[in-house]
Amino acid sequence: MVDFPRMEEGHAFPMGATWDGRGVNFSVFSAHAEKIEVCIFSDNGKRELARMALPEHSGFVWHGYLPGLRPGALYGLRAHGPYDPENGHRFNPNKLLLDPYAKQISGSLRWSNTLMGYRVGGPKADLGFDPRDSAFAMPKSVIVDPRFDWDEDVRPEVRLRDTVFYEGHVKGLTAQRSGVAAGDRGRFAGVASDRMLEHYQKLGITALELLPVHAFLDDNFLVERGLTNYWGYQTIGFFAPEPRYLGNEGIAEFQHMVRRLHSAGIEVILDVVYNHSGEGNELGPTLSFRGLDNRSYYRLLPGHERYYVNDSGCGNTLNFGHPAVLHMMLDSLRYWVEVMHVDGFRFDLATSLGRESNGFDAT
Repeated sequence: MVDFPRMEEGHAFPMGATWDGRGVNFSVFSAHAEKIEVCIFSDNGKRELARMALPEHSGFVWHGYLPGLRPGALYGLRAHGPYDPENGHRFNPNKLLLDPYAKQISGSLRWSNTLMGYRVGGPKADLGFDPRDSAFAMPKSVIVDPRFDWDEDVRPEVRLRDTVFYEGHVKGLTAQRSGVAAGDRGRFAGVASDRMLEHYQKLGITALELLPVHAFLDDNFLVERGLTNYWGYQTIGFFAPEPRYLGNEGIAEFQHMVRRLHSAGIEVILDVVYNHSGEGNELGPTLSFRGLDNRSYYRLLPGHERYYVNDSGCGNTLNFGHPAVLHMMLDSLRYWVEVMHVDGFRFDLATSLGRESNGFDAT
């Protein structure tokens, strides 16, 4: 371990990891945790340099401030609490967790049984407990400085009746497109290349609706077949752009794409997937929400809290009846509008967001 300054008490808001020019404030929600730790990693993400408990909590928000930490630093979370799946709790501090508010993610998931909170193949199935560290298999959250020179960026603000949508996939739009630099194909940079801007204008579109760009995972059953999750509907980070679409500029590459599209009179619409996460059902991995506060983040079957409500058909359903989860979604939407200058959203399975234990709540 490396010596870092003492973690100060910090502030409960804003949520996530926020750099202020002097250090980083960490703020994490968990209503049932007994302790939350921040782990700092080496630049390549392979070595854990320090592990520090967040020293304070305001209500159910755990927080701390680490002086001297700068953008580019890699980190993860560990949450201590009861491992009691039959009552909805799946805490396991041996599992490194992504920050739900992470603005950038480094690396990709390496499927391993250590990602599971339980011992795979054990006699108790998911009721068992796995003590192995999952950090080597996990991507890491990244401290970012989201400031960007928007150079008087102007939103096109096209009237809806005049809008012409073009639905596209970041990779699919440019992977084999001649006239786009080879290094930019399949990335945000390629989407806003000169060749593509010319293409959009010839089509006469006014809005580019991108299929999911929030960070997502490749399902294990796909990886075992030598495949990947092309479409992106298995989100693991609602604030972070998918790493495989980014280059060396980090999130600035997404911001640069938006600025160039706006300069061509084209709005940017995101297809967003808030109804579920990529953690799957009770036999799925512990990557973020499940390990931080399973009972709060997910809808569980009443009286059978070991199991998940599966309105999404993907193994779990996020619990928007909980104010912290609803707050996270609204914070995510605000972030993409205010910091990333996105113009609008298309909600995947939007009606499921209003489903609660007592039925559909249209409000």
